[in-house]
Amino acid sequence: RLIIRNGNNVEAPPVYDSYEVEYLPIEGLLSTGRHFFVELTTDSSGAAAGMALRYEAFEQGHCYEPFVKYGNFTASDPRYPVGTTVEFSCDPGYTLEQGSTIIECVDPSDPQWNETEPACRAVCSGELTDTAGVVLSPNWPEAYGKGQDCIWGLHVEEDKRIMLDVRVLRLGSGDMLTFYDGDDLTARILGQYTGARGRFKLYASTADVTVQFQSDPGAGPFAYRQGFVIHFSEVPRNDTCPELPEIANGWKPSPQPELLHGTVVTFHCYPGFQLTGTDLLMCHWDLTWSGDLPSCERGEWPAGVPLPCAPERRLSPAGATLHFSCTAGRALLGEGSLRCLPGHPSRWSGPPPICKAASYDEFYSNRNLDAVAKAVPSGTALEGTNVAIAVFLPVLVVALLIGGIYLYFSKLQGKPALQLPLAGSHPYDHITVESAFDNPTYETG
Repeated sequence: RLIIRNGNNVEAPPVYDSYEVEYLPIEGLLSTGRHFFVELTTDSSGAAAGMALRYEAFEQGHCYEPFVKYGNFTASDPRYPVGTTVEFSCDPGYTLEQGSTIIECVDPSDPQWNETEPACRAVCSGELTDTAGVVLSPNWPEAYGKGQDCIWGLHVEEDKRIMLDVRVLRLGSGDMLTFYDGDDLTARILGQYTGARGRFKLYASTADVTVQFQSDPGAGPFAYRQGFVIHFSEVPRNDTCPELPEIANGWKPSPQPELLHGTVVTFHCYPGFQLTGTDLLMCHWDLTWSGDLPSCERGEWPAGVPLPCAPERRLSPAGATLHFSCTAGRALLGEGSLRCLPGHPSRWSGPPPICKAASYDEFYSNRNLDAVAKAVPSGTALEGTNVAIAVFLPVLVVALLIGGIYLYFSKLQGKPALQLPLAGSHPYDHITVESAFDNPTYETG
């Protein structure tokens, strides 16, 4: 039993008796003099939480200093004379109840506050629209009650999303805390928890989160735990998967503006290389890719057989152009010219073409049917050196071969090597240039 008496002895009249009133008045108790007498009596029937009292002395002609648990206030005059106004606020996660936000010290003859001080409590349910805040279990830091079903709605700017920092989570075995990735209970569940757990974080995909807390209505009085503390804040929206890097000896389509979930990226290898791994990667709902990045490995080609449509220069500066062509017996599929586009990294203007043969056997037996690509700086014409060499070398080989045959037969006939042939028939007139080149070793194609 708790009795508070308005005086300095046990005979003073009581201003509070717990047998008559269970709770102390929110506005507190005022003595008429300089004394209060507090009397506490206990029995052996059980144990209770106890009590905590705050007292304060103040001058005559002034109001007493206000107090609010789990909150704060600002005063127009720190001495609280008549006319002073006080404005209250609660700590994050608490709500003002049972009182006015602003009170004033009135009545010069008997100074007192015109309203009772408010109380700050952690309530069940609410709508929070700040960029950051706190959600507390009902009655925090005291234990929550049984049979509660609380719902909080968290809302931030539309171009943001919400980060949840669950700092304390101590629930009973029959209690449940659920997070929904949206503004109602039909949204996707971010997480569902019971019991005790260490600190962790959750990220919503939208600007709204719904928090639901349900406590077991059938649990005993000691089954309830302390509750939970959740800090939330808005963070930049991220609906995209991470950018995929380029692969060596291959390419992927030009990057899309946003790699949203559901986006599919296709990989390709340059001719002469084979794809290892999957050629399709999809951005999943959790903003991760469906598999590992593939690679392009050099294919198995017969020794001495050139790679079809392979450029002669493996490195080309930005602005360079590759011109592709296929020799007789093959068809060029794709663009005939590719331009090296500047950038970080630089990239080709498109995929390389393909020289399509009738069959692989034809390609293997006809070695001279390969495509040729020349790298040419942007804005300049193709150089004629390669064309001149291609024409001059076969002519030179033919001339040397004819000269060698002529010298050989001249020696057999005993004629001077430099004697010019006379008009008339020769004993080797039946040998022609075409028959001298029946040996495929000397074919130039």
